Amino acid sequence: MDLSRGKRVAIVGAGMAGLSCADVLVARGFDVRLFDKGRGAGGRMSTRRIETVLGVASIDHGAQYFTARDAGFLKLVEEWAARGVAQRWPVAGLDAWIGVPGMNAVVRDMVARHDAHFDRTVSGLAREARGWRLIGERIEPALFDVVLLALPAEQTATMLGPVDLQMAGHAVMARSQPCWTAMFAFRERLRTETTVLRNRGLIGWAARNSAKPGRSGPEAWVVQATGAWSSDNLTSDPKAIEITLLSALAGALNIDLDAPIASAAHRWRYAMSAGLGEGALWNSRLGIGACGDWLLGPRVESAWLSGKALADAVSLWATDSASSAQRTTSALLSAAGHKQ
Repeated sequence: MDLSRGKRVAIVGAGMAGLSCADVLVARGFDVRLFDKGRGAGGRMSTRRIETVLGVASIDHGAQYFTARDAGFLKLVEEWAARGVAQRWPVAGLDAWIGVPGMNAVVRDMVARHDAHFDRTVSGLAREARGWRLIGERIEPALFDVVLLALPAEQTATMLGPVDLQMAGHAVMARSQPCWTAMFAFRERLRTETTVLRNRGLIGWAARNSAKPGRSGPEAWVVQATGAWSSDNLTSDPKAIEITLLSALAGALNIDLDAPIASAAHRWRYAMSAGLGEGALWNSRLGIGACGDWLLGPRVESAWLSGKALADAVSLWATDSASSAQRTTSALLSAAGHKQ
């Protein structure tokens, strides 16, 4: 007997946590639909395409690499590598992996197996007698038995506040640091053998993105500011951010830089959380839960583990619910038989 058959699940957020959760639930027979406000899968594992006079520069402007230490996650990463969508990047660390040809390649590989709806902004939830309804832009009316939030902690807290104050409180405690990220493409290769910079003044991380395996296009660099500096300059103009981070890169490399042929800045308002040390949040009475790296720690693998933990909790709930219903039916049939 498939205890999950017919149970409809909405997952809000199609990043690593949401897709990990969906992978497990779909494999167990749940009817899962994902909703994401972005134009495609990725979340913070995104790759930005920038047009230049020398062609397109594709730059990873979110997570720069990921590690795999959990046996289950490592098995998945090795499957990605076998399909050519992931590869080791020893420059960042002996256990560092990247998506190929961009960081978003692995999440695009995952989302291809799911019923995912993009450019859908979910702004609220409504609990009705027969289930949950999502409220937001371009959201078709539908009812779900379960709603799972795979969003940054701050957005999760806002969504959970009206329905479960205790879970919302957990999300409130997991404050995220922002991160200003600048992307630069150059006409020629910069005159340095340096590929990666860490913790150089206001720079938290900088890397020659075009040197990553599987990349093509012109010389491209990504520069990410520290959380503290990003917080202090949260509302600054993106062009001013570009100028400041370009100057910081020149100073850290100790070279003069020609003007880039293309540049862009992106503000990650919710970039990194220290984690609460919890796997996932789940309210079996209401059929609502949350997952994300903010529950475990600031790693891609943590997001995957959190999504899997939430899927396990939902699966257990479905099993218990079906077993309870079966026991109730058996008792009623037994009583009916006794009366006869």
